[in-house]
Amino acid sequence: MNVSDAIRLKRAVRKFQDTPLPDDVIHAILNAGRRSQSSKNTQAWKFIAIRDKKILKALSDCGEWAGHIAGAALCVAILTPDPNDKFQIMFDAGQAAAFMQLAAWELGVGSCPASLYQFEKTREILSFPAEWHLRIAVSFGYALEEEKLSAPPRKGGRMTLDEVVHWDKW
Repeated sequence: MNVSDAIRLKRAVRKFQDTPLPDDVIHAILNAGRRSQSSKNTQAWKFIAIRDKKILKALSDCGEWAGHIAGAALCVAILTPDPNDKFQIMFDAGQAAAFMQLAAWELGVGSCPASLYQFEKTREILSFPAEWHLRIAVSFGYALEEEKLSAPPRKGGRMTLDEVVHWDKW
């Protein structure tokens, strides 16, 4: 699959089969995040790869729309230094999330990002050090509705280029 197809066809998948992901697939997803670009090559992130169903369920309760994490085969928690210190920190974390999702899509694995708002609860669940912060996580798994992986783009689901782009000035 080429990059243009992946961008055009990628869909959020929130319902997953109860099937584990092979280790080589998990490593490919994590390596895509590790290889993503970052401001000044700081690579200011750490990943927690979660497969334990009890932990997935507990984490899914930490965000209003994070319920999909509970059914995932894998969730990658993207930890960063304090996101209030620099704008680039969350931008870079988002790039890592996007790279992982595109790599997963190419491997036939669905995904969906989640914002997590119960900061201390996530720290308690995952036992990460105080200098690290968790705001976003991405669920991964084989799509329960496999047709989502091959469905054509929806008509009218996206704004047109002219609705989004302003040239030279607003």
